[in-house]
Amino acid sequence: MIVTAKEARKRSFLGVDFVVLSNGPDTMVTKMLYKKEDNVPFHKHPNEQSGYVISGIYRIQFGDYNQEIGPGDTYSIPKNIEHKIEIIDPGEVVDFFSPPRADYL
Repeated sequence: MIVTAKEARKRSFLGVDFVVLSNGPDTMVTKMLYKKEDNVPFHKHPNEQSGYVISGIYRIQFGDYNQEIGPGDTYSIPKNIEHKIEIIDPGEVVDFFSPPRADYL
């Protein structure tokens, strides 16, 4: 599957804007477009989530982790683990989910 920039699907979930860049049977790639006023409270889902910070500063909390992350930093959150992200400085993050998140489609 190839998805051009024009074909990427714009979505919003709990007030957070994002773009579904691609999704297949086992994986999904999104670009989160975080604004200062966005709130991502503690939550969990049956999807493993890995991310790459393009821009912005965030505080991410899960398991024993509670730290600020910024451009170039990455993370991996196991499935069914409660986690939250605080937006300190807005920006963009590419997230990978496996399996794809049905609630994002």
